[in-house]
Amino acid sequence: MKNYPPSDIRNFAIVGHASSGKTMLSEAMLRCAGVIGRMGRIADGTTVSDYHVSEKTRKISVSASLMHLEWGGKKFNIIDTPGYLDFISEGLGALRVGDFALVVIHAQHGLGVGTDRAWDYATSYGIPKMIVINALDKEHVDFDAVLKAAQEHFGRHVFPLNVPINAGPGFNQTLDVLRSEIVTYAADGSGKYTEEPAAGELAERAAALHRELIEHIAESDDDLMNKFFEQGTLSEDEFRAGIHAAVQKELFIPLFCASAETNIGIGRLMDFIARYGSSPVDRKKVPALDGGGKEIELSHEGHDTAVYIFKTMSEAHFGELSFFRVYSGSVNSGSDLFNSVRSATERIGQIYLLNGQNRETVNTLGAGDIGAVVKLKDTHTGNTLCAPKRPVTLPKVTYPKPNIHAALVATTRGEEDKIASGLAALREEDPTFLYVVDTELHQTIISAQGELHLEVVADRLRRRYNVHVELAAPRVKYRETIKAKGDSKYRHKKQTGGAGQFAEVWMRVEPRPRDSGVEFTQSLVGQNVDRNFVPSVEKGVQQACGEGIIAGCRVTDVKIDFYDGKMHPVDSKDIAFQIAGYFAFKEAFAAAKPCLLEPIETVEIRVPEDFMGKVMGDLSSRRGKILGMDSDGLFQVIKAHVPTAELYHYSSTLRSLTGGCGVHSEEFSHYEEMPRDAADKVIAEAAKRRAEQHSGPAH
Repeated sequence: MKNYPPSDIRNFAIVGHASSGKTMLSEAMLRCAGVIGRMGRIADGTTVSDYHVSEKTRKISVSASLMHLEWGGKKFNIIDTPGYLDFISEGLGALRVGDFALVVIHAQHGLGVGTDRAWDYATSYGIPKMIVINALDKEHVDFDAVLKAAQEHFGRHVFPLNVPINAGPGFNQTLDVLRSEIVTYAADGSGKYTEEPAAGELAERAAALHRELIEHIAESDDDLMNKFFEQGTLSEDEFRAGIHAAVQKELFIPLFCASAETNIGIGRLMDFIARYGSSPVDRKKVPALDGGGKEIELSHEGHDTAVYIFKTMSEAHFGELSFFRVYSGSVNSGSDLFNSVRSATERIGQIYLLNGQNRETVNTLGAGDIGAVVKLKDTHTGNTLCAPKRPVTLPKVTYPKPNIHAALVATTRGEEDKIASGLAALREEDPTFLYVVDTELHQTIISAQGELHLEVVADRLRRRYNVHVELAAPRVKYRETIKAKGDSKYRHKKQTGGAGQFAEVWMRVEPRPRDSGVEFTQSLVGQNVDRNFVPSVEKGVQQACGEGIIAGCRVTDVKIDFYDGKMHPVDSKDIAFQIAGYFAFKEAFAAAKPCLLEPIETVEIRVPEDFMGKVMGDLSSRRGKILGMDSDGLFQVIKAHVPTAELYHYSSTLRSLTGGCGVHSEEFSHYEEMPRDAADKVIAEAAKRRAEQHSGPAH
């Protein structure tokens, strides 16, 4: 494939809600361009972009796939992204390097939360959008209703450039607004079509829409607006010249009708993208930081190389594959570039153009283009590669926080090192996945964007690193505290032939304000206890606080006062006062009405209004407390406080309750006292665990 100038490149991400038909849309584009001889099927696992094992198994996209083709003298770099919000990082990376977003809406299902999210992210990156209403060959579809919903939700600038003539099973004809033509598509999936002038009512409808479209275009430019007022219309040349500018300013958001599975409407969509779609030239200046941290702007016309890595992944036969976009200069095989984030030099190996897992080698890629390179030794997602003599750093994508957690349990001994290295590698590959080895819970906790995301991460770990792991519910970080004052006098005395041990500690405890931690004080008077033993007592107390008293959970919000005691001139020593402090605190704590505290999360849930009742009822069953509700377009936003223990698998439950339309986020808020019955269960489980540990084989 030849090198294209930036003005002839079309970089775009296909985004939208899950199962809206994004993968089949990219498949149809490849078929139209002759890249593939026939279209694959998701059910058969034969599409170009869904080629990973997890995608073929689950019949959904879980990873962004890069494809390219030539159409109308232009090069298309297409990034097919997953619709499931579990894999939102893939869409964010694609939108970061795209010059526009192609937003797909399913004609039967309408707008979903994923549609909204994709739209908002594209807006935050400042890139224009185009809309495709897909699956118009399905039964009981209503194009006008979906169009109206899109206009109400995204604004009056959403405007159809074609409309279906025979929507439903057998759909194969569209009315082209730009040309006032009836376009009839072949039934063989080739995407080929014939045209004929519209007549009668269809011609009248096309003319009415055309007049309305001219008004949208006129708004994009003051000169066009003046001509429109003077002439009452625009000439064909003026009109077509204004379309591109109107799309860039989003004063006109083109909407197309299609059926990706049957390859209806795709050819004309590609014609429009080739002629009017955004190119790297339209983004002109891209913000960056120079080597000194000063803000600068990069241009595709610049000579110094600047490359952004928007995705990394491990491939079985190729090693790590890095997807990149060239923002200025060019990238050549065998050249050395500087990683400005990690301060390391990288040798560029073989450069590829991709169509899913199919690779085409090239020696160089110019500004504005997208490709992939293998085996970079220390470069990962979000890094910038640049000319060594002119270091720059492009801004990274900001990813959402994980909202679901699981414990990773090794089922085979001796694999700890492999698991640790595997987790570290997966973390570099996927920025929305986190893990931590939690010393308090004695568990490795992995966090992700949803239950499906967790399962995919665990599958990758097993498959790539040949380890045996399972996912389990993470333990909850409960806390122990007291509700009253308590007192104890504990004597530790040990005589075993040699030097003895003696210490007596008198201790008071009382509650402190919530989230204030543990405070240790001493108010000793007189000479009953040498002050040198105060740190020993405190050490014993801190050990007891860490171990917990009633349920093996850390102690908090307690004031401890070591106010008196006794010592022996020979037998009193550091270890004796540590032990006495440890047990004195336990006794005082037990006498002060101990209770359990549980962590509470602030949960924000976005759902369509129709599902509010189900979601609110479910929250009540989880001991949730509603904080408030707000409207956001088609969605309602519920804020609530919910105990952490009640949120395991919540994202899956929410999706089940809302037909896949609900999403939520979680953030730790505070600790509060547990209800007695819930606390008793936790205490009983802790006692059972202790009994099992003590009854195990001796070591």
